[in-house]
Amino acid sequence: MTNEDAVLSALLASSNRVTAADIPALIDEAGRKLGLSGTQVYLADLQQARLTPLAHPDPETPSSKEAGNKPDEPVEPIEIEGSMAGLAYRTQRTQRSRDDCTAWVPMIDGVDRVGVLRATAPCFEDVLLESCAALAGLATLLVTAKSSHDELLVDRTRSRTMTTQAELLWAFVPPRTIGTADVTSTAILEPAYDAGGDAFDHSLSDGVLHLALLDAMGHDLASGGASAVALGASRATRRAGGTLADIATTIDTTLSEWIPDRLLTAVIARLDIATGRFTWINCGHPPPLLIRDGHVVPQAMEFPAHLPLGLGLGPAAAPDEHHVRLQPGDRVLLYSDGVTEARTSDGSLFGDQRLADSVIRTMASGNNPPETLRRLVRNLHEHHRLHDDATIMLVRWHPH
Repeated sequence: MTNEDAVLSALLASSNRVTAADIPALIDEAGRKLGLSGTQVYLADLQQARLTPLAHPDPETPSSKEAGNKPDEPVEPIEIEGSMAGLAYRTQRTQRSRDDCTAWVPMIDGVDRVGVLRATAPCFEDVLLESCAALAGLATLLVTAKSSHDELLVDRTRSRTMTTQAELLWAFVPPRTIGTADVTSTAILEPAYDAGGDAFDHSLSDGVLHLALLDAMGHDLASGGASAVALGASRATRRAGGTLADIATTIDTTLSEWIPDRLLTAVIARLDIATGRFTWINCGHPPPLLIRDGHVVPQAMEFPAHLPLGLGLGPAAAPDEHHVRLQPGDRVLLYSDGVTEARTSDGSLFGDQRLADSVIRTMASGNNPPETLRRLVRNLHEHHRLHDDATIMLVRWHPH
């Protein structure tokens, strides 16, 4: 067993019965054994605007001294825009300072961006950088393993109080980004701290990517409850082997029985990852956009939408399935009307065309799908006012 293997194994073994507050010190101790001068874990906040440090329990730890902080000066958050740490997060690539004494290593859970590990050393050689990448990977595992039940991690990734309906929705939705070597699906839900009725879902199962984007009527707790119920009905039916039409029927029946005064629009889809066959149903929702070679394919996914769900129409009124064969590199963009109905100060709408143009332009700059949506939402907040929930999902099929 190499020294690196021994250090990381010891770190993993010692992490079983600790809290999130202990993670920085454990990572720092392991880093020093690997040859580093110190480390600092930074986590991306909910809206991916800044990287917030996980504080060391002891301000006199080597990493705090290395950073030049006084004992009473906590490590400050770092803006994702315009910083070396943010560049590592945005590109998912390790960045090194000019003096080669600091490295910013992305923390990635599968394909989902979690944060950045700051590592310092007298000098970084390739072997030490590889050790940093392994240490950042293990730090990511520790953070994600404890994020479901440790309030410190929730606190570190939020900048303000969340409404009850937003808490309900975020408890039900999956990670923002999932994927494999062949496909990536990423989604963003805004306003993050005050979401009402929008929700998204994506999951992988036996070579199939399952997708859903939901928009419940209204912007209150009942709206959040309707979307949460719809997510539960969708997953239960899908996991029982149901078709897309079965999923829609179950959502429709469940809402009409238990939340009878709420309607919900939805796009529910699946992608055969091996063949690129994309199948979807549209229940009263804006049609998805197919982006190919830097352009929206006209009318590729524009079919008459079925009625919204929640009317209790039963299996006889199940929506029709639609199909399209993707080509390698194609993107499918799903969105709620809160995106296109965002308005500028002069009252003009964001609109479908501007949405598509923004996505295409950002992708043309070489940005990956998660960064594409992060930049799009940042642009929305800077130049437009949201009057409803705005949810966007971007799927890229990239068979290797």
